[in-house]
Amino acid sequence: MQEDKILIIDHGAGNIGSVVNMFKRVGHSCLVSASSLDIKNAKKIVIPGIGHFDYGMEQLRKRHLIDVLSRTVVENKIPVMGICLGMQMMTLGSEEGHEKGLGWIKAEVRKFNADNGNYRIPHMGWNSVSIKKETPLVKGLDTEKHLRFYFVHSYFVNCHENTDVLMKTQYADEFVSAFQHENIMGVQFHPEKSHRYGMMLFKNFGDL
Repeated sequence: MQEDKILIIDHGAGNIGSVVNMFKRVGHSCLVSASSLDIKNAKKIVIPGIGHFDYGMEQLRKRHLIDVLSRTVVENKIPVMGICLGMQMMTLGSEEGHEKGLGWIKAEVRKFNADNGNYRIPHMGWNSVSIKKETPLVKGLDTEKHLRFYFVHSYFVNCHENTDVLMKTQYADEFVSAFQHENIMGVQFHPEKSHRYGMMLFKNFGDL
C-alpha cells in the first residue's frame, strides 16, 4: 500500500465507488480493501456505509475487521472518518438493531420520531448544517453562508459528550450531523453526493 493513499474499507455495505471518485476529484488517491495488513499500514481510513446497522456490523465481523480496526484507530490514533452508517457503527449501538457498535465514541443511535407528521422519515435531501467547533476537517467550511449537505437516513447519532459534537442539523429536532473526538470523525450526511461542500470536506480529510 502506498503511504499517500486513503484506505476505503470494503465491508460490503458501502457506497464505495462514489467515495473513491470524489477523493480523486480533490487530488487524493484511494485503496479499497478489507485486508488486515492494509489496515495496519493505513495512514488514513474511511468507513462508508449504507443500510441496516446490524448488517454493517455483521459484515465487519465476518471479515475479521473489528479488532484490527480498533487497534489501528484507538491505539495507533490513525485518522478515520465514518460516513452515514459508517459513522453510526462507531457508536455504542443503535435502536435499529441488537449488535454492539465499535464503541469508539460515547454515543448511541436513535430513530427519528415518526409521530411528527410535518417531517418525513427517512430524512432525505439537502439540509443545512451548523459547525459547533473548529477542527481541520471543517477548514474553510465555516466561511460558507449556506453550508448544506445531502442526507439519507432514518436514524441519528446522540453524543454523550458535547465536546464531541462537530456539526448539528435541524430536522424535527436538532441532531448531531457530524462528530469528532481526536482522530475519530463521523458524518451523517453523504459528502460524496454533496458537490462542492463534499469536495471541501474530503480534501480537508485527505490533507490531514
